[in-house]
Amino acid sequence: MGFGVAVHYGAIVLRFGLGGGMLLRTVTSGSAGLLACLVALAAQADTLNGALINAYQNNPQLNSQRAVVRQTDEQVPQALSGYKPTVTATASTAQQYTSTVSKVPVPIDPINPRSGTHPDYPRVGVGSSPSALNLTVTQNVFNGFQTANRVRQAETNTSAAREALRVGEQTILLNAATAYMDLLRDAALLELQRRNVEVLQEQLRQTRDRFNVGEVTRTDVAQAESRLAQGRATVLSAESQYSRSRANYRQFVGVEAGTLQPGAPVDRLTPRRLIDAIEIARARHPAVGVAMFGIDAAVLQVKITEGSLYPQARLIGNVAQNWETNLQNQLQQFTAFVQGQVTIPIFNAGPAGASDTFSAIRAAKEVVGQKRIDLDTARDQVQANVVTAWGQLDAARAQILATQAQVASAEIALNGVREEARVGQRTTLDVLNSQQELVNARTALVTAQHDRVVASYSLLSAVGELNLPKLGITIPLYDPMVHYEQVRDAWVGVRIPDGR
Repeated sequence: MGFGVAVHYGAIVLRFGLGGGMLLRTVTSGSAGLLACLVALAAQADTLNGALINAYQNNPQLNSQRAVVRQTDEQVPQALSGYKPTVTATASTAQQYTSTVSKVPVPIDPINPRSGTHPDYPRVGVGSSPSALNLTVTQNVFNGFQTANRVRQAETNTSAAREALRVGEQTILLNAATAYMDLLRDAALLELQRRNVEVLQEQLRQTRDRFNVGEVTRTDVAQAESRLAQGRATVLSAESQYSRSRANYRQFVGVEAGTLQPGAPVDRLTPRRLIDAIEIARARHPAVGVAMFGIDAAVLQVKITEGSLYPQARLIGNVAQNWETNLQNQLQQFTAFVQGQVTIPIFNAGPAGASDTFSAIRAAKEVVGQKRIDLDTARDQVQANVVTAWGQLDAARAQILATQAQVASAEIALNGVREEARVGQRTTLDVLNSQQELVNARTALVTAQHDRVVASYSLLSAVGELNLPKLGITIPLYDPMVHYEQVRDAWVGVRIPDGR
């Protein structure tokens, strides 16, 4: 008796082979029906490319990274605001009442000349509504090129965020492809173990029949029962692993898994030589791009900090209109002036709690050195990833050839042990062990095929070219430039543009 899973390049195909006896032929017929059902469902099954599309569109981690890019885009208009004037308007009005008591001399009464003069204290009340309207415009003229360098730094940070988004896209696509192949592998292994239990059940039935006629001992029956119990325990473990893989699929792809079609490797899209793959990765991998833009941003930060040592020049214009500020001699007053202001720093040690300007410049230059070291680290890391993925892919290819030979030999060995057991030259334990070796070989073959596909995607990701256009998948892609163009030159407005 035998059951197996045949694995070919780019596909995992279930195959059942049971022989000997009417019941076994019936099981073979049922297995063929299962294969027919699988073929019928293939047209409605999920594909690996479809899973990648769902992950690209629905994965929350990837959508979060896109939001980070849009947030970084806003640094550019914030930096450009240094070129724009600052306009402030102030309006005020009030109600004012003033009461005054004065000492006024009054002439002597003519009838009584001796009375002389005496004072009088009249009270005078005045009400007014003093109001003012003030408009001030401040325009930066020169600030040591700080605004220009801030704009360049913001654009550099935006480019770095886009490269980081590419890294995130590659990670999500690789996780989705891995989750797809994990689920496909675990589904095949679960079905393999279930069919193995059916074979062990039939083996136990035949062993009991032979025990009843005295051909085998009670030990043979116990061995068959033990192996059946072990097979059932393996099925439970395979079901648990299958459930875990379904949950991972839902997490990375964003939808529940349906019936999966076989997945194919994509190593045809990678360079043919390892040295070429390393050169491409060191030059064009998005992680390297992030590090390179980090150097540019650090250099610009040095220039921004040095700009505080340059003279600062600005223009200030003011227009003011006042009403009823002085009721005695003016009811209205209008003033306007334009002022040019130049500030020349001579020595700035930094206010209390602030950093010294010269120290800040030295620290910024140290950051530049650090970023350059980070670039070397990033290039070494992507090179190590390429070499590792290349070796894993080569090992997976060789593993498939080895396990295919192992399966073929195990099938021949199992058939021979069965025939020898019928004539009494082999024991029941020999048959059970040979059956288990065949199951183990087919399990290894399924795993090797899974590793072959995953390793090809890992290599493409290590090179830095795991993206939908490279895979030949044509769907509308997320374009970060749309949101950038929407917000770059916006002067007013607080509504968030769609940017998709």
